[in-house]
Amino acid sequence: MTVPGGQIAARVVHFARALRAAGLPIGPGRVLDAVGAAAEVGLARREDFYWALHAVLVSRVEHRALFREAFELFWREPDPSPAGLELPVSQPDARAPGQPQPTRRLAEALAATRPARALSLSSRAEVDAILAWSDREQLRTRDFEQMSAAEVREAEEAIARMRLPVRDIPSRRARPDPGGDRVDPRGSLRAALRTGTDSIPLRWRSQGPRPPAVVALIDVSGSMVRYARMLLRFVHALGQDRPHVHAFTFATRLTDVSRTLRRRDVDAALASVGRAVPDWEGGTRIGDCLRDFNLRWSRRLLGQGALVLLFTDGLDRGDAALLAAETERLRRSCRRLVWLNPLLRFQGFEPLAEGVRSMLPHVDDFRPVHDLESLGELARALGEGPGSGARGRPGGRARPGTRAAGSGKAAGRAPR
Repeated sequence: MTVPGGQIAARVVHFARALRAAGLPIGPGRVLDAVGAAAEVGLARREDFYWALHAVLVSRVEHRALFREAFELFWREPDPSPAGLELPVSQPDARAPGQPQPTRRLAEALAATRPARALSLSSRAEVDAILAWSDREQLRTRDFEQMSAAEVREAEEAIARMRLPVRDIPSRRARPDPGGDRVDPRGSLRAALRTGTDSIPLRWRSQGPRPPAVVALIDVSGSMVRYARMLLRFVHALGQDRPHVHAFTFATRLTDVSRTLRRRDVDAALASVGRAVPDWEGGTRIGDCLRDFNLRWSRRLLGQGALVLLFTDGLDRGDAALLAAETERLRRSCRRLVWLNPLLRFQGFEPLAEGVRSMLPHVDDFRPVHDLESLGELARALGEGPGSGARGRPGGRARPGTRAAGSGKAAGRAPR
């Protein structure tokens, strides 16, 4: 990476503008700090330059992956020609072999903030940029991973308005009810003492429904980090609308973020979650994390007919037997276990991964979660009751080997 010294400040500013267009909260003060950090460390070592900009421009853990991808695209060796010096980032379609396709919002941000005299994008990139625009109808089916920065903001606003119509469950405690079917002795005696009459006016009561507790277990490992932010916003919206919502994140360890997500400001809540989760974008040990939850939290949270939402792709690196045993134990402890897997968006999905096969026999519902429409279908299914629209055999449980509707390739084969 060789960049003329006089152009470092201008290119750092350009890089910061691209990150801000992609959704990172970067103000003028941080841009000035980034210019100073770049001048301080210089360009002798690429790693030092990367971490200097990272320390200044990244304030949330969920932005690390986007920053790394933007840095790799932007600070690549420029073309030695004079025209190449005007554009410090290679074009999105001029990737090295094996380099992944950049996310849509990052490609749009880089295209929108490039210098005026930069080389024009290829026709394919222009088509992608045009297709990035979407109205509300297209936004419902846009994959979270492929959304632009503007679409992400619209999706976040839509998620904030979502409600989860989970059916209430009967409560053991009775409540006063004039049309009830049982006499309320205490209420009747209190009424008799107040009136002072010889007769006792009868008061009635009945068992009233109560909302069940909702427990969300959210995978924040490397393969799920693109969806974790939206899922956390979804759980935050649930907590603002319903009582007794508990949230946990897991990758290599289990972290309770329930209290953090109760904050009214969703952005402040997510920033606090990022600081509280030490294994964000780490590896995956689902079995160990489920065992930790079953030992420490299960009896405390699942004893009153709780609903458990398990957000993960099931690509586990741990012991498959442990994962199967802990998933079965979790299912026995709750009223309903719903597994939400973004890999179900692929047409040819098959449960080929060992972790997926271990978990499937022990869940009630197996559903996709990758766009606004899938979240809406989840809400409708939970309002209709167990087994409604579940994939697999009757009773709501999914059968290994079944295919899920969607689009794409066989995601069950995808490595972590």
